[in-house]
Amino acid sequence: MPSSNDIVTGIATYFLLWWLCIFLVLPFGIKGQHEDGEVSEGTEPGAPILPRLKRKFIVTSFLAAAIWLIGFLLLHFRIITLETFSFLPDYTPTGN
Repeated sequence: MPSSNDIVTGIATYFLLWWLCIFLVLPFGIKGQHEDGEVSEGTEPGAPILPRLKRKFIVTSFLAAAIWLIGFLLLHFRIITLETFSFLPDYTPTGN
């Protein structure tokens, strides 16, 4: 059974991945007002016409979940470990 630290770490990792993914997903499918030719007075010409934020939040959630799941499976089944990366220092605890 996972410890509470493992659960909190998993949630925090998902949260960070979600924020990274939202910045990847936000620009897709955006059409600016200047591209459409109808710029509303008092707005930035590059402001999106139809941002579709709800759809992007859903896509971001699934993308972050998929990346998180792949990382979890790689670590859980020890396909990738810290020893895999030779440039990292040795984190093995030493006995006194």
